[in-house]
Amino acid sequence: MSNQFANLVVGDASAQNPLPILKGTIGPDAVDVRALLDKQGLLTFDPGFRSTASCQSAITYIDGDKGQLLYRGYPIEQLAAQCNFDEVAHLLMHGELPNAEELASFQQDLRDHNLLHDQVLSFYRGFRRDAHPMAVMVGVVGALSAFYQDSQDYNRDADQQKAAIRLVAKMPAIAAASFTYSAGRPIRHPDNSLDYASNFLQMMFGKPNEPYIVDPVLAKAIELIMILHADHEQNASTSTVRMAASSGANPFACLSAGIATLWGPAHGGANEAVLLMLEEIGSPERIPDVVKRAKDKNDPFRLMGFGHRVYKNYDPRAAIIRDTTLNVLSHLGMENSPLMATALELERIALSDEYFIKKKLYPNVDFYSGILLRAMGFPSRMFTAVFAVARTVGWVSHWLELKQEGHGIDRPRQLYTGPTPRQLER
Repeated sequence: MSNQFANLVVGDASAQNPLPILKGTIGPDAVDVRALLDKQGLLTFDPGFRSTASCQSAITYIDGDKGQLLYRGYPIEQLAAQCNFDEVAHLLMHGELPNAEELASFQQDLRDHNLLHDQVLSFYRGFRRDAHPMAVMVGVVGALSAFYQDSQDYNRDADQQKAAIRLVAKMPAIAAASFTYSAGRPIRHPDNSLDYASNFLQMMFGKPNEPYIVDPVLAKAIELIMILHADHEQNASTSTVRMAASSGANPFACLSAGIATLWGPAHGGANEAVLLMLEEIGSPERIPDVVKRAKDKNDPFRLMGFGHRVYKNYDPRAAIIRDTTLNVLSHLGMENSPLMATALELERIALSDEYFIKKKLYPNVDFYSGILLRAMGFPSRMFTAVFAVARTVGWVSHWLELKQEGHGIDRPRQLYTGPTPRQLER
């Protein structure tokens, strides 16, 4: 317990109502208001939880003013440059980067659990061919809770770890199958000779009548996308997973709820919206008119991919995605992409425009990721599914953290504004 307190004044200014101040390792302190209702008969009011710490977590830290993102203390720029996805996944799930032996064991666990049960594969035929991949993923991931009867005591550490590994291992196959099914192609199995990112690509784009040769440049690009999207603190989908987990729900149901939340256009669907915006703009010559519209309060148009609920500086992931996109476009002979030219010019103008600087509207990770995914062959309907594959690691890390701390059920309160008690008279 902290030895520092914040004093709450209610009514009589002479009354002392000390509230403990809790300190994290970095970032803002938090006023502990857990006893506020019992002692003072008051609730805090914070719509959208913008100033509320809903939990304690040691996984990810964001400093929005500095444009800083840390996984377990490591800057995202260093992890993206020096680590593969398996190492980052181990870091998020277990707290430390693995040594060579730990990494080999972790990778073997992923290989051992990446196959989908044959009955799970039959579920896909129950969906319409034109079903959105995220709709399919919500259903299939939730259905996994009907399997694996051997390890469903989620109060046991061994069962928690096995469920977490199963979800991370199977999610690329689940997402890829949602695409191949819609395309009328056979569902492909994992290839254990390939790494995590390469395996996802072959399951997405491989055909049964010809060998699939993994392009190492594209494999590295999808791995970077996965690392950059692996976790992002208490965002909407992660908070949903944690709230579902607080009820004791099984991890497959919790992640199904997270996928459903991620599907929202204000969350995981933003990069698709950016791509549509860039296509609507068409060319750099039209950008001045677009910027003028964005500044007009009476115009419903808004620039997508700029600004962030947390970041008030350049999203550190955006620069990595931008450079990766330029590299992939050059590799594919698409360096004259009009979409990329439009995006680069829009970023240049926005970063030098007083309006955007004053409002701290900087490019975020979604601004370039849609261009990159499109260049790699992903249809726009798969963009959020790719996001879900990457974020699975973060979701299971938060699920594990919550289970290990013995967290009670979440139960937010409300400020009631409805009718006062009244009598029914007839």
